[in-house]
Amino acid sequence: MTDIAVVGFAQAPNVAHTTGTTNGVEMLVPCFQQLYAELGISKSDIGFWCSGSSDYLAGRAFSFISAIDAIGAVPPINESHVEMDAAWAFYEAWIKLMTGEVETALVYGFGKSSAGTLAKVLALQLDPYLVAPLWPDSLSLAGIQARAGIDAGKWDERAMAEVAVRNRANAHPLAQLTGVLDIDELLATDYIADPLRAHDCAPVTDGASAIVLAAGDRARSLRENPAWITGIEHLVDSPNFGARDLTTAPSAYNAALKASGGDLSSISAAELHAPFTHQELILSEWLPGGTTLNPSGGTLVGNAMFSAGLERIGHAATRIFDGKDSRVLAHATSGPLLQQNLVAVMEGK
Repeated sequence: MTDIAVVGFAQAPNVAHTTGTTNGVEMLVPCFQQLYAELGISKSDIGFWCSGSSDYLAGRAFSFISAIDAIGAVPPINESHVEMDAAWAFYEAWIKLMTGEVETALVYGFGKSSAGTLAKVLALQLDPYLVAPLWPDSLSLAGIQARAGIDAGKWDERAMAEVAVRNRANAHPLAQLTGVLDIDELLATDYIADPLRAHDCAPVTDGASAIVLAAGDRARSLRENPAWITGIEHLVDSPNFGARDLTTAPSAYNAALKASGGDLSSISAAELHAPFTHQELILSEWLPGGTTLNPSGGTLVGNAMFSAGLERIGHAATRIFDGKDSRVLAHATSGPLLQQNLVAVMEGK
């Protein structure tokens, strides 16, 4: 089996609004330049490019084609795209490297959420016949999920606030939200979608990120401590809200089991793509008690749509680069209420 590793990660600042275009070019160019400089490579060293974004979010068709301006049109490139979070573009690039056709790949994702009304745009991913015509916004749906967990006794509003406090304190340098929060003060604020308050919800964020993958000896030549991908899996739960228990995410758990080879006990750090505090509680219940959760601050400090999942992989890989951890887990989600889940496990060797 081909050894494949993450060797580079860069991201744009998570911000509430950018003046750039919806094709992400202005955010992506600095990411690419950082990776080129850090790894000592150029565009010609990349064998395959794969991106993740959404034309619905951009508000126009083929915005991902316009994003290729960030790469440069000459000479031609080997390129592909997925209409979802770039974590799934990461999976496609991993498959491409597994075929042996290329030695390197660059994966990127971008989204300008501020260009529209995100909570309404996300209604377009719902059942087009029975649910989407009702235009339920994403905050209200998440509120239903959070209430179900409270009613089932799985968590309470204080436990949710504790997640927000921890993530804000862990926020990475390019995060949108940082600082120290007081739990009691948070619990005194107004609801925005009962039982959710502002701190329970990831902010509307513009952002982009990029990752370089490499195989075998090429990876070893580019990074002293590559983050070797030892397992990756993505699974899907029913899109029918009434057909599943919203207080659990079995597809995430089963994907983690498969990606880890059934051994989650040695995972020392996990980056979880949880846009709401209660979703981190759902995702972390099957991780070992000593696991460091979202050491970057996670999605609650910046939720760049179609980049946030890829960022979780990048931040987890950085823990391997820096020697802070030897085995890490990265999770990405897509669809409503943790419907689709991808998990990658990476190790240092």
